[in-house]
Amino acid sequence: MTDTVSKNNNLSGLKRENFCKEINGKQTDLFILRNAQGMEVAVTNYGCAILSIMVPDKSGYLGNVILGHDSIDHVINSPEPFLSTTIGRYGNRIAKGKFTLYGEEHQLAVNNGPNSLHGGPTGFHSRVWDAVQPTPTTVIFNYTSEDGEEGFPGTLKVEMTYRLEDEINALAIEYRATTDKATIVNLTNHGFFNLAGIANPTPDVLDNIVTIHADFYVPIDEVSIPTGEILKVEGTPMDFRTPHAIGERINEPFEQLKNGAGYDHCYVLNKTERGSLDLAATCYCPSSGRTMEVYTTEAGVQLYTGNWLNGFTGSHGATFPARSAVCFEAQCFPDTPNKAHFPSAVLLPGDEYQQITVYKFGIKE
Repeated sequence: MTDTVSKNNNLSGLKRENFCKEINGKQTDLFILRNAQGMEVAVTNYGCAILSIMVPDKSGYLGNVILGHDSIDHVINSPEPFLSTTIGRYGNRIAKGKFTLYGEEHQLAVNNGPNSLHGGPTGFHSRVWDAVQPTPTTVIFNYTSEDGEEGFPGTLKVEMTYRLEDEINALAIEYRATTDKATIVNLTNHGFFNLAGIANPTPDVLDNIVTIHADFYVPIDEVSIPTGEILKVEGTPMDFRTPHAIGERINEPFEQLKNGAGYDHCYVLNKTERGSLDLAATCYCPSSGRTMEVYTTEAGVQLYTGNWLNGFTGSHGATFPARSAVCFEAQCFPDTPNKAHFPSAVLLPGDEYQQITVYKFGIKE
């Protein structure tokens, strides 16, 4: 199967030659997706990083609404290693990098204070995936995570598809995975979105209006590990059941906001049926008029407001200061392997992990 799309003539201004590199015997490349509406998405098979998402604003101007880099070396050496990448084998944190599965304790790499974060320092975000682009709207990635990689048990075979819809401006991400030994799996995409468009400097997202369809959230301790409670959002700054600006309450003296240095929390989505594809969250940028709707089959979505971005330089000289992005990471709850009452993240041989997340873009008139 051969690639069908020109990788140099693209709206984002990215150059294929800046993304072609051999790493551990595997080749990285640039892939350009386009739909019938004129939406364009650029990705690389290193960490399946999304490099740009070009969608129109209320004036019809096409701008990039995701934080990314303009060369493979910059992706590899990014000050934010998870910038708009695929995350695995386990997204979010696992306390002290330890969990016990069927009586056997497993020690993972520790890379975030005392905890394991996003699959460890050489998780899926830093791997070269096999990739093929069968159509102008689709790229398919495959990766085999060997037994013991970053401390996780079982050989995990992952297939992931990025697909643009033709009728609407939407990016669908579909995940499938199988294992030969009992393991834990929690895959997600860590897209750092800014609906105003990246710039130098990229504006903060504090005026973005967010809605999250969740009556409950997962509180965290001072090292961002769930306390084990599931608390109501009602009466707290965590409540996005009705639209609120991100910056409206982010600096309130609320313990959870102090623990996360802002919003960095998993929301328990209001699900009537496990695994159904439902609207989880919406985001609206008043300055650009752009909107984003997030649909997922997952039980949770992590709201992260780019609290630790430090102003580093990304694509075409754009800079990314603190709180210049918002993330909606569809996933299992953090530290699920150590919280028996949380919905399980265990995958067994003979079963298949499946997940779908959709990011739909529009314009508010």
